Amino acid sequence: MMGNASKLDPRDAAKEFGRLLGHGEQIHAAYQLLRDSFLFTDRRLILVDKQGMTGKKVEYHSVPYKAITQFSVETAGHFDLDAELKIWVSSHDAPISKQFGKGVDVYEVQALLASFVR
Repeated sequence: MMGNASKLDPRDAAKEFGRLLGHGEQIHAAYQLLRDSFLFTDRRLILVDKQGMTGKKVEYHSVPYKAITQFSVETAGHFDLDAELKIWVSSHDAPISKQFGKGVDVYEVQALLASFVR
């Protein structure tokens, strides 16, 4: 995925992606990355990947927090204005990487992951 993520209101994300949620599951934070999205719920991380030119085909990848083995946050620098989040999942060698624009508080994202990953 290319581009920088921006934060979405969790209520708006719940309206758009509510059909993906289990009974009682709540979205705590959501981010938009060009056409794709990722959602932090109280149970899992959901990656929404719109595919093809039209984006009609969509892959929903669910990652339970218990499958996350480690994560890192790299803050923006002087010349590199983007922050980066990397999440390692137990069944994959390469991390899931996301770029955040300067409007996203990566410390908030890190704290959110720290509270859910055990």
